[in-house]
Amino acid sequence: MPPDATPATAAPAPAVKALSCPNCGGTITLRAAGYTVTVACQYCGSLLDVTNPEVRLIEAYHNATAELSIPLGMRGVLDGVEWEAVGHMTRSEGGAYPWEEYLLFNPYHGYRWLTFDGRGWSLGTMLTTVPAWSSGSLSVDGRGFTPFFAKTEAQVDSVVGEFYWRVRQGERVESETWVSPGFMLSREANAQEASWTVLRLLTPAEIKAAFGVDAPANPWPPLPHQPSPYGGWLGKATGIAMAAMAFLVVVMLVFSGGTQLASTRLSIDPQGRDQSATIGPITLTRAWQKVEISADVPQIDNGWVDLDYSLVDRKTQQSYDAYGAAERYSGRDSDGPWQEGSGTREVSIASVPAGTYDLVIDYKANRWADPAQSVFGSGPAWFENGAEIAVTARSGGMFAGNLLLAFGLIFLPFLWFLYRQVSFEQARQDQGDFGRSGIAKLLESQSTEDDE
Repeated sequence: MPPDATPATAAPAPAVKALSCPNCGGTITLRAAGYTVTVACQYCGSLLDVTNPEVRLIEAYHNATAELSIPLGMRGVLDGVEWEAVGHMTRSEGGAYPWEEYLLFNPYHGYRWLTFDGRGWSLGTMLTTVPAWSSGSLSVDGRGFTPFFAKTEAQVDSVVGEFYWRVRQGERVESETWVSPGFMLSREANAQEASWTVLRLLTPAEIKAAFGVDAPANPWPPLPHQPSPYGGWLGKATGIAMAAMAFLVVVMLVFSGGTQLASTRLSIDPQGRDQSATIGPITLTRAWQKVEISADVPQIDNGWVDLDYSLVDRKTQQSYDAYGAAERYSGRDSDGPWQEGSGTREVSIASVPAGTYDLVIDYKANRWADPAQSVFGSGPAWFENGAEIAVTARSGGMFAGNLLLAFGLIFLPFLWFLYRQVSFEQARQDQGDFGRSGIAKLLESQSTEDDE
């Protein structure tokens, strides 16, 4: 923003005054008479000094009267105040990155700036105090601002309308920018003074309602001070995910232990023949439940036990089947002794309806006889000394795989919004001089200056 020579809040309403342009004779209306220092003629574009009784021609040019998005003299309401567009400038950084600035005026609220960079509109309020510094950031009314654009030079390319200082084409100031979601803080300084302006990003609906102009709804890359549209959704998704996870954890704690339904010990035939045993009755009370069956064979060595389970409904003869094998092996090789497997095996039967059941177990002990390794083929079989199987049936419990799948599904929306949030913030910060690509550009420009 240009240096602010007056406070943001003005004194009582000035009178409207009519002047004649000394260049073309056109009638010029001063809407902020008593405050305006320079004015550009809307007919010929001449820049005039109106501080003296006799209006003095400063500069005459014609291209400043090009069509404006907001005609000077148009009024619109922003933040509950009716503003009138009294001046317009086009500015740039040495001809690059151009933007527009409209000077708004209200006799009871002073001046405001309405800026447009081609992608979004912002309403600027000039500060009467210097922002507070804190750990490399700035603070205004408790709102923190972080660096975004490093020092650069902003220039006036064209001007038309009324202004409260002697603005001229080619005027240059040193500019720096800080941002906070939804807001931008600008500092502009010349040899005489420095001014600070806070700009609030306007929504497309606000600027449309106020002055009838359009703005992109979702500009990309994001504007420097554009709030992420995914931040709110990310917070909601996090809350929902945490609540759902807490519920599942409670369910897991309630049902993971289960209830013991039956247990028995089965003897193994010394000859390794097929055997069968029945345990029952087993009563299941819930509408649907999981049944876990575990078998423990502590004496097993270099062999295995095949275990076929059938949970048979006594009323309907409906059978729910499962298979498991307890196995353990050991030996010695060039690296020394080794062992693998376990004498304990657990299987699960999911979604068993309520009813009274018998558990039928068909089992058979086996010996690992490997001719290439005589240790497995010599001596008595491991089950010849009266080995037993301890069988236990329990209800309830939760499948760990299902629980992990549920967690994954719960977190999918969270991960999606997190990805969009990170992508948005990276794209936004990369527009500035302190993001990843911005730092690279800044270093490159400094290197070029050093070479020169």
